[in-house]
Amino acid sequence: MAITKTKKTSLVAELKELLASSKMTVGAYCAGISVADIQELRKAARAQSVTIKVVKNRLVRVAMSQSDTYKNTDMSLLVGQLLYAVSSEDEVAPAQVLAAFAKTHESLKLACGFDATGAALDKAKVTELANLPTKEQLRGQLVSVIAAPLTGVIGVLNGNLRSVLYALNARAESL
Repeated sequence: MAITKTKKTSLVAELKELLASSKMTVGAYCAGISVADIQELRKAARAQSVTIKVVKNRLVRVAMSQSDTYKNTDMSLLVGQLLYAVSSEDEVAPAQVLAAFAKTHESLKLACGFDATGAALDKAKVTELANLPTKEQLRGQLVSVIAAPLTGVIGVLNGNLRSVLYALNARAESL
């Protein structure tokens, strides 16, 4: 069933607004994915503050050409049946959500991406982004790096305390 011109116009306006607020947009080939799988992907994406859109590439091109940021972007990567993951909060979350979903669903493959500056990213760059650690993992690594010297100092101080306690214990047993 064909989409009416008014529906297309509203979709383009919605996409333009979504792209304007986006920090990262990632496209993935979605041929052969069932509606139930896409709903599952949307649920997983929502937990990461990522929006999933299944829209014709032509409408995405029109929305990008109307945006000042994406006006000069190379749109040659927008080929095939694509779904788009968009995040206005995290630069790597769309790539990570799609890559994690692609591990269990072989028919989903990363295709391209667009960052907030309008630069086009190929599949290799999007895959690199997907392999970056999450914000929570980075925070955990930062805390462990900051805590490492303190842990060492505590170990040294406990070593002295243990030796004193050992000496007192040995002395008490000899009495």
